[in-house]
Amino acid sequence: MKGELRKDVRFEDFGRIECNELCPFSGVLDDISISGCKIHYDTPVNLDMDKDYELRIRLSRATLEPLDLVCHPQWQKQMEDSSIQIGFSILTSPDTVRLNEYINHLHEEEKSAEIDSVLPEEEPCQFV
Repeated sequence: MKGELRKDVRFEDFGRIECNELCPFSGVLDDISISGCKIHYDTPVNLDMDKDYELRIRLSRATLEPLDLVCHPQWQKQMEDSSIQIGFSILTSPDTVRLNEYINHLHEEEKSAEIDSVLPEEEPCQFV
């Protein structure tokens, strides 16, 4: 999770992005929230800031079918290594319900990890 001030919590995640309108090659998911995501491409993209795009996201942490999300670009940033980062807002989409379930799963995972980090580690027991 990022430490930025945002309306919704963003979770660092990894996945493959497919959107032939942007690029014939796959992009990479960097983070995701209920309302947006950040992706990057290592190759040039054909981005129109006034257009909505349907992104197919294949999540690495889930055995789910890919998520089909309608997204609108909010910003783009050319990086020094010539890759491009793009921030998208997520609009009402065919898989909005599944996205909500996935974000809730990430939130529960994070809470569980926080609890585990606070609990003392158990030492192995030895029976005599």
